[in-house]
Amino acid sequence: MIVLKSILIFILAGICEIGGGYLVWLTVREGKPVWYAIVGGLVLFLYGLVATLQASDFAKVYATYGGFFIVLSLIWAGIFDKYVPTKYDVIGALVALLGVCIIYFSPRT
Repeated sequence: MIVLKSILIFILAGICEIGGGYLVWLTVREGKPVWYAIVGGLVLFLYGLVATLQASDFAKVYATYGGFFIVLSLIWAGIFDKYVPTKYDVIGALVALLGVCIIYFSPRT
């Protein structure tokens, strides 16, 4: 149950960071109204708060979050930008995710 809770927090943090950054991106790169960027900034702040819900220390949380960010970024791009990942995107994302799960969930001796 602890592992599942941790994974869900990583996913929620990823949605907040990618979603907030995407709103800023839309404002700057695609001319959306400034309120998109303001909401994006608030969502990015929420990302910072969500990350603190993890039980581990800052270094492990943020290192591990990087792998989740890679996977979630590809999923987000597929949904919102119709990006189709290559097999190398998928392989690389899975390797990164496996690596960070080893970092985060391995027993400490």
